[in-house]
Amino acid sequence: MGGGIYLIQDEDRLVEMIEQAYDNEDRLQELLEKYPTLIAGDQIDRATPRQWLLISREMPLPAEDEVNGQWSFEHLFLDQNAIPTLVAVKHTQDTRIRREIVGQMLDYAANVLIYWPIESIITQFESNCRDVGRDPEQVFEEFLGTDAHEDRFWDKVKTNLQAGKLRLVFVSDEISPELRRVVEFLNEQLDPTEVLALEIKQYVSQDGLKTLVPRIIGQTAEAQQKKASATRERRRWDEASFFHEFETRQGYEEAQMAREIQQWVRRHEPAVEVVWGTGELYGGFLAKLKQKGRKSIALFTVDISGDFVISSSSYATQPPFDSPENWQELRSRFSSIGLSLPADSSETRLPTFPLSTLQDESALQQVLETFEWIVQKIQSES
Repeated sequence: MGGGIYLIQDEDRLVEMIEQAYDNEDRLQELLEKYPTLIAGDQIDRATPRQWLLISREMPLPAEDEVNGQWSFEHLFLDQNAIPTLVAVKHTQDTRIRREIVGQMLDYAANVLIYWPIESIITQFESNCRDVGRDPEQVFEEFLGTDAHEDRFWDKVKTNLQAGKLRLVFVSDEISPELRRVVEFLNEQLDPTEVLALEIKQYVSQDGLKTLVPRIIGQTAEAQQKKASATRERRRWDEASFFHEFETRQGYEEAQMAREIQQWVRRHEPAVEVVWGTGELYGGFLAKLKQKGRKSIALFTVDISGDFVISSSSYATQPPFDSPENWQELRSRFSSIGLSLPADSSETRLPTFPLSTLQDESALQQVLETFEWIVQKIQSES
């Protein structure tokens, strides 16, 4: 056994805690499931400590070869940024931990993008909640707060999976020097996937007290610098790259809808222009109405995650929509196709809807006709 740590208790009584191995691998798995904070989110991201939502223990993945059935890994968590975190737990005495386990984890990461539809993740989350007698909605609210938009969160999980934005965590009571070098190498080379090891040592006193000490391994200075640089160098979209990626992520039908919306903007040039955005998750194109001698007005955005965002706050405070009558007429027009604007025009929240909401051709045409009316109303006041 290794050295100990010391606790001061009851009138300065010094209690020595001696390092002790776990009885078995299952015990360490149970502790992670019961106490997700052991994954040391404050060490992974000191500026914004990671929080964890457990999706499932023993998360199944369908095998490509049906003869072999299904295979699984120990835990799947999501953090508050919807980044899937795959956790493999192995005991120190498991001789496979450096070769077979690393290869298995990389297999998981590669195949999860093919075999893991977001519907399956949601189903596993809800099933896991029911197994422990919890309401899924309550668990989700406790995780992200009552104001969190659950559908957008799951959409972001899907986008992260498609972009390969994952976190792979190897957990053991002791991380060997060999595994540490492998983890550091992978973390420096893989982007945007993050690869880490987590060592959770157990210390026990003579009278039965237990202390768990987690330590994150693998965040070398080079890996952190590379990933920080990748974050700074945000992707700049253009027409070709956006529609190619959009169709890959959202499918042909929604891509056609996005193209039809862009064509509407083109028909209104030069008064209305397309501005291409940046960002792997939320980049896309913004439609802006130009005004002589005044700042352009944002009309709406179509982003890479498949959302249609109505920029109502940008024109709600300007003529003619600064009048209650015109604002209510605008709300009524959107309401007739099932899209809801804030009752209070001063509210800064931007109404956001999946493009799939507008799959009915008549609904999309009504939206475009509404923006035609918005443009005419604003121009009439110029």
